[in-house]
Amino acid sequence: MTRCHVCFRHCDLTEGRIGACGARIGMGDRVAPANYGRITSIALDPIEKKPLNRFFPGSRILSVGSYGCNLRCPFCQNSEISWGEEAKEYADTAELITPDELVSIAEKYKKNGNIGIAFTYNEPLIAYEFVRDTAKLAREKGLKNVIVSNGTAEVSVLDEIRSYIDAMNIDLKCFDPDTYRDVLGGDLKMTMDFIESAVKSAHVELTCLIVPGISDSPDMMREMTGWIASLEGGRNIPLHVSRFFPRFHMQDSMPTPVSTVYGLADIAREKLNYVYTGNC
Repeated sequence: MTRCHVCFRHCDLTEGRIGACGARIGMGDRVAPANYGRITSIALDPIEKKPLNRFFPGSRILSVGSYGCNLRCPFCQNSEISWGEEAKEYADTAELITPDELVSIAEKYKKNGNIGIAFTYNEPLIAYEFVRDTAKLAREKGLKNVIVSNGTAEVSVLDEIRSYIDAMNIDLKCFDPDTYRDVLGGDLKMTMDFIESAVKSAHVELTCLIVPGISDSPDMMREMTGWIASLEGGRNIPLHVSRFFPRFHMQDSMPTPVSTVYGLADIAREKLNYVYTGNC
């Protein structure tokens, strides 16, 4: 039995056993990503869609995703590839692409405004080995590397890839440890530690999806943005305050009122210089 080191779950995995993320597998004396190079989604996106508003604005980036996630958000926006039965189906049909092949595709689209590769859609850090191997090659070709992540990973995982990563958008889903644990299946302290380290080596923008009853508290926004402002880069760390629409296990919920999103964005601007609203 071998223990996975990626996130707070530290799954003990016997030979052939898959971890809670649905992607990491026990292989004798090591744990490896079963989804290495298994691509379920690929698109040439505007950089602002990541969202990154202050990193090469107006450019495009080749965005790729695999399958699996180590959180259990009931409002998941990409549940088809993140976890559950549908994700298992994607695992069986995902296309296998090597790091060399992916970099070649990214180079091909330079003529269309592509600046690099964004690892996104599902949680990329559960296959950080693929991110590391691909990003290293991309950097050698003069391409930029972007990660869109929930930040639920040990800083040691970040250390494996930070030399090759130019920018990140990291979800800070709320600012209450109990909600992170009981509703999202995560660990707020781990995400905070990850963000605190990430801002020291890459351009970082944060996203908070405003979900009614989970992340729509004005007091929570004040506490969250106060903490963000205390980090390296402080007031200049961009925050995306995004509107929730019913998805996944919260399909019967109401969308977040636009007025709530705008009100929370105004509160965030008390501490931060760059606050953007999304999905309004």
